[in-house]
Amino acid sequence: LHSHGFWRPKSLLDTTRFTLSFSSWHRKKHQDSRALWNHEPVQKYLETLSKEYEQVSHLLSTDSINDFEQKTLRRRRANLSPIAAAFQQIKEAEREVHELEAMCRELDSRDEKQLLELALEEKETLDKNINVLCRKLFQLLVPEGKYDRSHVILEVTAGRTTGGDICQQFTKEMFEMYQNYADYKRWTFDILNYVPAEIGGLHHAAAHISGDDVYRHLKYEGGTHRVQRIPETGMSSRMQRIHTGTMSVIVLPEPEEVDVKVDPKDLRIDTFRAKGAGGQHVNKTDSAVRIVHLPTGLVVECQQERSQQLNKEIALQTLRAKLYQQIIEKQLSQEQSSRKLQLGTRAQSERIRTYNFTQDRVTDHRISYDARNIKEILSGKEALDKLISRLLEFAEVEAVTEHLENLQTLEEGC
Repeated sequence: LHSHGFWRPKSLLDTTRFTLSFSSWHRKKHQDSRALWNHEPVQKYLETLSKEYEQVSHLLSTDSINDFEQKTLRRRRANLSPIAAAFQQIKEAEREVHELEAMCRELDSRDEKQLLELALEEKETLDKNINVLCRKLFQLLVPEGKYDRSHVILEVTAGRTTGGDICQQFTKEMFEMYQNYADYKRWTFDILNYVPAEIGGLHHAAAHISGDDVYRHLKYEGGTHRVQRIPETGMSSRMQRIHTGTMSVIVLPEPEEVDVKVDPKDLRIDTFRAKGAGGQHVNKTDSAVRIVHLPTGLVVECQQERSQQLNKEIALQTLRAKLYQQIIEKQLSQEQSSRKLQLGTRAQSERIRTYNFTQDRVTDHRISYDARNIKEILSGKEALDKLISRLLEFAEVEAVTEHLENLQTLEEGC
């Protein structure tokens, strides 16, 4: 059996050994799939997989293997097939690009200007297609995250700063951004808790978001988000003084019932009157629920529903998610201890992004990526989706790079 659980004949192992060399390749900020594709060790690795696919297919066409070997080889071929297909598609597209470039160099006369424009237009289309195929190829190489398909519980909390209201206003804008993003992705966004500030901002809020691959898209949103802006009112607004504030985002994959067991004896449940919007009912009944998990000290609240029982059920759901998060963080800490890029839920206290309103710029510090038009990003639609896509691509490239570096270590140790 191969070290990854796949059977390969000895002759294939002998013919596919290769040496990786990353010592001369420094990791670049904004590293993307196309840049990684152009790196020679990556090409060698993909060529070995493509050759292995051909040899496995050949072996399956012979009668020299038993039923157990056939079953194992079919599984291996199924895994390699989409990788080999994408690899060949990119190679073919690159050949077409080179042919077009050669043709363009020969088209100089005025009579051939229209033909040149068509060739350049086709080259641009092919380049875009290659970028898409490279991204698809490396997604095939990166195993799906354990929690990527999970629904999530998303929490936002205002930070503290001089002036106070700048953090609360920004927290409200961020919560609405994620609500709009859920609508853009056709997810379901259910508010679990909402504690408004007196001057129109937001102290804290939580929502349950369900849909396809929610955690995969939102897992890198967790952390401290910083805002820099001139307040709309007060002395600072008149003096054009920039204030800096923060808010934090926590993204928890939703656990299933069987994942986390909560002993009722470990809970202290309090009820109180809800605060904020909700009409006269809010001030007349103790419908809000606060649950304290005594062994860990975790506290959760819910006051969104009129029914105390419903609020209790939602609070328990949130508590299980937080307990589940502790388990995940421990696992991630073990799995990612050697990762060059620290993304995800382990770094909730780190400043991950800055929203500079005076310069109309959003900067993600983990990938040194700048995006313009803050309003477009805060609208929670295409601009935010593009930023999140860049984060995912950067993480995928890091994962592939780390995998190849590990292979290099194995080669050197053999």
